[in-house]
Amino acid sequence: CLENYILLCLPPKLIGLTSTAVKKGGLSTGEVAVSYSYKNTMVESKLTQSRTTIFTTITVADIVPSTKVITLIKLPDLSSHMNPIVDLIATLGTPAIAFGVENGYDTTSGNFAKYTAGVNVSKPESCASIVSGDKGDTIKAWYLHHLDQLKKSVAVAEISRRFSTNENTFTVGGLYVVDDLTVVGAKLSNHGKLGAVRHQVIPKSMVPVSSEFDTLALDKCPRFGLTLALKP
Repeated sequence: CLENYILLCLPPKLIGLTSTAVKKGGLSTGEVAVSYSYKNTMVESKLTQSRTTIFTTITVADIVPSTKVITLIKLPDLSSHMNPIVDLIATLGTPAIAFGVENGYDTTSGNFAKYTAGVNVSKPESCASIVSGDKGDTIKAWYLHHLDQLKKSVAVAEISRRFSTNENTFTVGGLYVVDDLTVVGAKLSNHGKLGAVRHQVIPKSMVPVSSEFDTLALDKCPRFGLTLALKP
């Protein structure tokens, strides 16, 4: 791993240049990142060699007091000739409320390949979100409420609607923190799907155990899953 770092400070501006190169076996990857800061604006741009993709993030703070605007522009893989997509993600928010949009522009057809918009409202004991996606074909709303001051138990409700199929889905669930190493949760949908999950953390590993049971088809066997995630 080879890493070079050059930092130039010219008040009130800050310019940073970072380059990295990694070689594993016969494969080499690398990236070059440039950052620029002026007053309440930060611009960061990164070029990755592995997929020849450019990411640019623009952050502007305090346009309105206590707000922050974050814009992420992802230019397509420059080595690809198949419908390159330019992604634009923008958020505007305060600690209490946030708005966000995500658009994908197809540079070949000149049309938007995707667009999503949402709003989130947060309070110390709860938060709620509404998101419209799939080019406006779906809308989802979530509500989460902490049931105790230590935030060990949580109740969640979600409702979604797909307009193209006129389908509605309603799900309720909960989560409880048993201790610092164990979390258990369950959810039930209006389609009769009952699911449960247990996360057990042991030194340098995580063991999620999940199950799903169809309450509308009692003759079917429930499904179980086990995952082991190891940390170096």
